[in-house]
Amino acid sequence: MIQALTDLIRMSGLAHLTYKEIIMIIIACIFLYLAIKKGYEPYLLLPIAFGILLVNLPLAGLMAPPTESEPGGLIYYLYQGTNLGIYPPLIFLCLGAATDFGPLIANPKTLLLGGAAQFGIFAAFFGALALGMTPQEAASVGIIGGADGPTAIYLTTKLANHLLSVIALAAYSYMALVPLIQPPIMRLLTTEKERQTVMKQMRVVSKNERILFPIITTIFVSLVVPSATALVGMLMLGNLIRESGQVPKLTETLQNAMMYTITVILGVTVGAKANGELFLSLITIKIIILGLFAFAVGTAAGVLMGKLMYKLTNGKVNPLIGAAGVSAVPMAARVVQKEGIKYNPSNYLLMHAMGPNVAGVIGSAVAAGVLLAFFG
Repeated sequence: MIQALTDLIRMSGLAHLTYKEIIMIIIACIFLYLAIKKGYEPYLLLPIAFGILLVNLPLAGLMAPPTESEPGGLIYYLYQGTNLGIYPPLIFLCLGAATDFGPLIANPKTLLLGGAAQFGIFAAFFGALALGMTPQEAASVGIIGGADGPTAIYLTTKLANHLLSVIALAAYSYMALVPLIQPPIMRLLTTEKERQTVMKQMRVVSKNERILFPIITTIFVSLVVPSATALVGMLMLGNLIRESGQVPKLTETLQNAMMYTITVILGVTVGAKANGELFLSLITIKIIILGLFAFAVGTAAGVLMGKLMYKLTNGKVNPLIGAAGVSAVPMAARVVQKEGIKYNPSNYLLMHAMGPNVAGVIGSAVAAGVLLAFFG
């Protein structure tokens, strides 16, 4: 009897649990708490955290590759969609179906704000190089500054797969912290008079413009930056499906069921790449610091571009909307709206901020394509 109990314990996961796995299980539980109790990006942080939990339970074998005698673990096969860069473009397809590009079309100048906010990506890229990272690792870390989780995951799987889990968690954590990170930067770089600026109502965008925009954008971006076609093409296809008005059931499916299904699978598989060897290392600290730096610089660059546009238009552009140039849609635009109301209760900036916000989505995808072209 004692021998049987001894054999049972020896074959159990408890006998094979290492201190690093214990730490990772604790970290997974902390992330689950933040997702469930605090509401930090719960749609993705929750499955990522559970993926971390699953992969650090010894002997479960969920990420085990197939062998001659074993078929391989469940998450190993699901992970191939992440590894091959399939899930992020599919999320972009769903995102396109849920995004209104009308504000950007109505005021195309806001594309400059979305472009300026991508400066954080390249600032962090050079910072990562200075800290001794390879160009591929630096590019993957820099893309955190775009505040676009799927883009960060897509580029990292192509360039620095071993950093995937840390970069994904950093990207989504900073996206969740947009309401805390951005306002101090916005207030620091603008005057009260600038923050009170009221922008005039935007013109109505015609249906033809809405339909032509995704087609023209896809052609242009694909010709200039071919490596960005997968992300931008799927984003624009989703938007074209939405704006065509011909397939409402498909639009609804993309916006809801398909989006959430892919997000869960993506999250679990990204979390399953988190092991103690990576998380409990110096490079994790570097990524967290550089990610925050990238996000802060991107926000600042967008606001400074907004100030320039304020000067050039004689006070017709509220520089606060530049902060929405990072592509955390629509959270960054809501932060701009909230800040604007603080200084002028009659100021409605949400739709104006959505222009640079969706421009940031396109901008981060293009930036990822540029980095992939150089270092892929």
